[in-house]
Amino acid sequence: MPDERFEDHLRHPRGRGRVVAGAHHGAAGGAACGDLVRLSVAVEGDRVRAAGFEASGCGATIAAASAAVELAEGTGLIEAARIGAPLIAAQLGGLSAGKLHAADLASDALHRALGAAARADGRLRARPGRTLVAMSGGVDSAVAAVLSARDPQAEVVAVTLELWADPENDGERSCCSAAAVRGARRVAHGLGLAHFTLDLREEFRAGVVEPWLIDHALGQTPNPCVRCNGHVRLDAMLDFAERLGAPTLTTGHYARRTERGLLRLAADPAKDQTYMLAALSRPALARLRFPLGDLCKPEVRALAREAGLDVAGRPDSQDLCFLAGTGRANFLARHGGMRRRPGDILDRSGAVVGRHEGHHGFTVGQRKGLGVFAGHALYVLATDARANTVTVGPRAQLATRTVRVRGLRLHGEPDAVRLRYRSPAVGCRLEGDEIHLSEAFDGAAPGQTAVFLAGDAIVGCATIAA
Repeated sequence: MPDERFEDHLRHPRGRGRVVAGAHHGAAGGAACGDLVRLSVAVEGDRVRAAGFEASGCGATIAAASAAVELAEGTGLIEAARIGAPLIAAQLGGLSAGKLHAADLASDALHRALGAAARADGRLRARPGRTLVAMSGGVDSAVAAVLSARDPQAEVVAVTLELWADPENDGERSCCSAAAVRGARRVAHGLGLAHFTLDLREEFRAGVVEPWLIDHALGQTPNPCVRCNGHVRLDAMLDFAERLGAPTLTTGHYARRTERGLLRLAADPAKDQTYMLAALSRPALARLRFPLGDLCKPEVRALAREAGLDVAGRPDSQDLCFLAGTGRANFLARHGGMRRRPGDILDRSGAVVGRHEGHHGFTVGQRKGLGVFAGHALYVLATDARANTVTVGPRAQLATRTVRVRGLRLHGEPDAVRLRYRSPAVGCRLEGDEIHLSEAFDGAAPGQTAVFLAGDAIVGCATIAA
């Protein structure tokens, strides 16, 4: 029999149909489940000034949305960010297993609205011990939150970004999908942390995905993670941290900082992620904290198990977040219009040695998938977008000791450079827009990032030019 609190919210829903001035909105559900919640939240300074909702579907959905409004309205911003599906269900006297979905929908809608409102209108007084932790739903960011919370002077608040939504993606394998956001919120609330959701899908498409598509059309091999960390994702979270009065942003990246405030290689070279962070500005780096920088992955998983986190054994994501569950070729065709476009595969002399399905499917240094048999291994030496050709040759023809770059940003004098994410550093001398290498490098791909080092410090980056 339904609890009387459930019946009360169903018969007298709080805030249903209310038009909230200056509100921001969040929606969850849809045609697939038949239930839809649209929740509105207005934030003023450090409090939720007003809230309201519209809902369609089953009675549990209406009651859950009403409970979410009752819990959030008039509370402090940080307190509102602690409201999740379990608290909404408890406000209704508990929900049966078949109705818990309604609490999830109400929670999703509330947090989308709350994040948008806090990002636009929130303003909390700065507190020295407060830090905003970027949580992806994986083990690294969860342990970063755990380690931050161990400081008795710290106040930890969590945030997760929703960056991409595509029905072709596997939400469980993506670190930025709606499913990942819900998982990260569950972990954060389980640790007793307030959790915010920021919808950056428009900024991510404009600042990361669209340039990635354009670069592929031009025959280049872009690195979207460098662009995302350097110009979209971390900048947005640093701005949000300031809104919440948090002087610092903590992430689960394997990286460190030097005493001079430069990015420094992680202690575990197998997990080092400084390459992906190389485009960060000095002011941004000054506010970032990397508690995993001195740890190796087994130590992180052990800490997660010690803390009772069910993400302790979760596999690391291996693909670009917006490609999770779909292939690069399908994504380029669907979102960039780069479909099958047959062309010639050439050798260095210009002789035709095979055919391909489109230059955008190849990158300099690639060996697999060429479909050309020559009695010895062949590698992609170059692609030509205008002519739609791919030039191949033996590995020896990939070798170069001079690499041109563009968009150079330096914080110091380099003595080495990394020309791919997993490649070792090579000694170098920089002259203008040319890198002179101390030894030959195989396959410097146009569009990839060149990351400059001085010892174990990152002192700059640039984009490899054609």
